[in-house]
This record gives sequence, C-alpha cells and structure tokens, in this order.
Amino acid sequence: METPIYARETLEFVAVAAEYCALMEQCGQRTEKEFVGTLLKLLPLLYMKVQLLPELDTEGTLVPDGQVTEDDYNFVRDAAFGLLHEHDEYEMLVWDEDMQTEESRWCSVSEGLADIYQALRNFVAVYQQRLEPCMPDALWQLRDNFELYLGQTMLDTLRQLHRIRYSLPDNADEKDI
Repeated sequence: METPIYARETLEFVAVAAEYCALMEQCGQRTEKEFVGTLLKLLPLLYMKVQLLPELDTEGTLVPDGQVTEDDYNFVRDAAFGLLHEHDEYEMLVWDEDMQTEESRWCSVSEGLADIYQALRNFVAVYQQRLEPCMPDALWQLRDNFELYLGQTMLDTLRQLHRIRYSLPDNADEKDI
C-alpha cells in the first residue's frame, strides 16, 4: 500500500508548490505581464491540486517550525508589490457572519501572494529536507490551512489578478500592467 506522503497526488502538489515558491522568490526577474500571466495559471492549479491531496488522520504533533522568516516574507511581498505597484491594493466586500452584514475592506495582492508563499514554502521545505516523520503532519497542516484561510486567499488573489490582466487593453504597454 502506498503511503500518503509519497502518493502521486502529493508529489505532484509538491512539484507545483515548489514552482510557485520559485516564481515568488525570483519574481523580480520577470515583467509584470509574465508574472501575472504565470500566476493566473499556477494559482488555479494549486487550488485544484491541494484538493486532491490525501486526507490523513494525525494529531499534528510533528509539524516543524516554519522555515519562512519575516525577512523572507517581506522580500517576497515587496518584490510582488514592486511589480504590481498601483494595482496591488483592492477593495473587497466581506460577509460578516456575526453581524449578518457585508463590509468593505482593503486588501493587497502582494500580501495574499506572500501568505500563500509562506504556507507553501514551509510545506515544501519539509519535503526538500526529507523529514519523513514530519511529512504526514505537514500534509495535514497544509490541508487544514487550505480549509481555514489559504483556499480563500488563493481565490481572492486570483480574482484580483484576473481583473489586472483583463481590464487592460490588449495593446497596453508592459508598464501599464
């Protein structure tokens, strides 16, 4: 019987997550149009792949400490902001369950991308370091984070990236994106 930590779906997710992390770590080497275009392909793939991950019954006791430092997070967020600049902030309507009302709040694409990066980079690090005893708990943590906030962050960020990409005329200059 195949172990969930090395299931085909898990390894495919690790590969896509590593690709996202590499993109974010090197986004300064891309144009705005390339960056947004790649994210519009990667985020839906990540969203789909995380849903295919095997479910694990674990207590999460061996989840390693996060690998992403505050400096790493800020580097990724600042690099993404440098590409998106005036398109980074957007207004989003949020439903408040307690108040049964909808409220408006300002969000940041670069912060959403950095939040996604942090969760994925911490997960990928466990696989890169081959920490087999920690892999089931890291997998469980990732699925849990996806259900709690990561999935919604991916969708919200993707929605704004779609607006950025497709609200501009086809002949827009690279600097306009």
